Amino acid sequence: MTESELLRRHRAVLPGWLALYYAEPIEIVRARGRQVTDSTGRTYLDFFAGILTNAIGYDIAEISAAIRRQLDTGVLHTSTLYLIRKQVELAEQIAELSGIPDARVFFTNSGTEANETALLLATQYRRSNQILALRNSYHGRAFGTVGITGNRGWSASSLSPVKVSYVHGGYRYRSPFAGYSDADYIAACADDLRDVLQTTTSGDVAALIAEPIQGVGGFATPPDGLFRAFADILDEHGILLISDEVQTGWGRTGEHFWGIDAHGVRPDIMTFAKGIGNGLAIGGVIARRDVMDCLTANSISTFGGNPVATAGAKATLDYLLDHDLQGNAAKLGDRLLAGLRDIGSRHAIVGDVRGKGLMVGVELVRPGGTDPNPPAAAAVLEETKARGLLVGKGGLHNNVIRLAPPMTLTDDEARQALEILGEAISAVAGAGEERS
Repeated sequence: MTESELLRRHRAVLPGWLALYYAEPIEIVRARGRQVTDSTGRTYLDFFAGILTNAIGYDIAEISAAIRRQLDTGVLHTSTLYLIRKQVELAEQIAELSGIPDARVFFTNSGTEANETALLLATQYRRSNQILALRNSYHGRAFGTVGITGNRGWSASSLSPVKVSYVHGGYRYRSPFAGYSDADYIAACADDLRDVLQTTTSGDVAALIAEPIQGVGGFATPPDGLFRAFADILDEHGILLISDEVQTGWGRTGEHFWGIDAHGVRPDIMTFAKGIGNGLAIGGVIARRDVMDCLTANSISTFGGNPVATAGAKATLDYLLDHDLQGNAAKLGDRLLAGLRDIGSRHAIVGDVRGKGLMVGVELVRPGGTDPNPPAAAAVLEETKARGLLVGKGGLHNNVIRLAPPMTLTDDEARQALEILGEAISAVAGAGEERS
């Protein structure tokens, strides 16, 4: 079956709002390392990793072996009504890595489900349905998480089970405080938080939820220390801090294991997913014991923390730690940022290059200003594909190229990607000049 025939069948039976990349979408049928191959036999360097999920890459022997060992037992599923050895072992490891005192871990099937659980815990613990979230944020596609998503492009419904107030801070490039120094920016956002608490809430807010780096929002990166300043204010009111580490966890930002660590604060709750499963469906919540155990009703999870997912995740985490992939993310992330900033200095369509580690965003603008340039981002997506590189796209205006390769990326692959990105951006910038 050709990809065009598969596309026809896809459109005939799947939702119209289910987005596909590229004018001619591809089907990935094989993969190894950081390379993926489509059904026509063409191979690409993957710099989006299944939306940051294939964090270690493809066909990793140690991870595959752990999954096969579990499959060989015949036990793919039991539910949380029974003891699951790998679930316990993985929870012990994650609890220790979290740094949260007396931590408890609950496993889910996705980041959306993890954030839904965090909302349930926070609102129950504080006996309040009020939540603070950041503008330009994204926390999932379920009813509660859509309600706290501060990005209109991903807000499918205005209805919500919680009352949400949005604060400044996550997206600096288009903030009214964009030109401020780091210290003044943090102070202005902290003042905004105080004002929001006083004017749009009744005071007894349950929690503030934040991505340390906004993923779908275009890898928007606030200055270090912002969430420390926020936490000081939250502490005055007894408000919980939830760090959404679905994209920033597991050392991807390079300098720290968790994205929130850059801010010198330990959250009350952390959520995780994506990279820990390296392609398997797994997520979870880490919280202090008193917060996690505030629920009084019965609860189980049919699929969360199942034997296959936790076996694969445990092998993924062990591999990540044993091979210092956090250090690799720091080294190669610095190289990518420097290379992209050099490319950006030569092309007026590049408005901002930002991020940390292997989590890099390139915001494209119309030359001569900062107006968003979604057509340029769409064109770069096509140009990189044509040259053998897969990248992501996002941002509030859909004008940001998102780069998040597997953390096993090599020096040569980073160099190759920079060459392709340079050619692609140059081609799009040149085409824009010709049209003008």
